[in-house]
Amino acid sequence: MNNTRTKNPLKHPDQRVGVFIDVQNMYYSGKNLFTKKVNFGNIVKESVAGRKLIRAIAYVVRTESKEEQPFFEALYNLGIETREKDLQVYASGFKKADWDVGLAVDAIRLASSLDAIVIVSGDGDYLPLIEYLKSMGKQVEVVAFGETTSNKLIESADDFIDMSLEKHKFLILPLTREKRK
Repeated sequence: MNNTRTKNPLKHPDQRVGVFIDVQNMYYSGKNLFTKKVNFGNIVKESVAGRKLIRAIAYVVRTESKEEQPFFEALYNLGIETREKDLQVYASGFKKADWDVGLAVDAIRLASSLDAIVIVSGDGDYLPLIEYLKSMGKQVEVVAFGETTSNKLIESADDFIDMSLEKHKFLILPLTREKRK
């Protein structure tokens, strides 16, 4: 399976779009693959593709230090709603912050007012969600880094945008000397 293909389903200006962003998945993929931060504003812009954005929701995790608060505010300023959950720390020291079920419930809950649903994550756990939404007649698209995306997720989606193919769009790259001038 070649992760770089896109299926190019019909996208027209009257389609109502919802974008559901698994922030942890995107953050760690960008960090681990490219040691860069992800440009969430451009992800939403490319996901919407000139259609009618109904909701863009980012699923984020709060830590006790609250150091991520400026990031949450930046998302809000981009027009992206945040759903916040506290980081769970177990007695063993194990930490967990999982939004899969919350994202899935929101996508299903909002599906009746959407024509296209964009899941911004490469996590294969979303496969049953994609299959369910497609059975409801929804167009389901996935946006993620090809290297960290489940092949089954790519195969089941109506469209797949591989963010790795356009790093300049989807990653926050340092300014070159020419761009600063």
